[in-house]
Amino acid sequence: MGYSIESCNLGETGTLESFLGFPLSQPQIEFDESMPSTTIRFDSAVIKKLSHNASERDRRKKMNILYSTLRSLLPATDYTKKLSIPATISRILKYIPDLRKQVERLKQRREEIQSIISRQTDHVPVNENQSQTTVGTSLPTVSASQVDDKEVLIQICTYRDSRSPLSEALLYLEEEGLQVLNASGFASFGETIFYNFHLQMKESHRMDCEILIQKLLLMFGKREDLLDDDFACR
Repeated sequence: MGYSIESCNLGETGTLESFLGFPLSQPQIEFDESMPSTTIRFDSAVIKKLSHNASERDRRKKMNILYSTLRSLLPATDYTKKLSIPATISRILKYIPDLRKQVERLKQRREEIQSIISRQTDHVPVNENQSQTTVGTSLPTVSASQVDDKEVLIQICTYRDSRSPLSEALLYLEEEGLQVLNASGFASFGETIFYNFHLQMKESHRMDCEILIQKLLLMFGKREDLLDDDFACR
């Protein structure tokens, strides 16, 4: 006995759907044509934000490097501390004037030292017509001038063929606890040479100019009275 859908006395669609076992109508899928542009706009905003974040990270990294470099210019006592950025800037602003004052003090000290050396050089005879006998009896000469409690200037005038080389004198000065800050030399009258030493006494040593002069005179071959007034410490 055959049945057709038309012959079934089914008054309601729901009953027919139950009988067939599947819905008669399929759900309609609506496509939003505006979705692609919305997605594009969303992606553009995300990319822009990510780019901004990357740029900001790069900027902060560069700033940290600059602040680290700036911090390294501070004295060692400050550099060992973990200073914040505001503290670093504050310390730098105070440190720059201190450096300027220090530079001015060093310039003044240099002028004082140059003046002392100039006065000492003026006391050495430079007349080429001066008799060899006079020059011979006055060499070698040693003079010392204290700049302060820790620094001294020493000038030595001797012959070029002195039996004690300059290296031996430098070694002796170091053994005596003197640090050579500056050393220079120049020749004059052919056989005469001048040495200038700017020395600083180490903390654990005591400076005695007369003893220093005596030992240097012995080193450079002086046979005359070591306590001559011409070689006294100024």
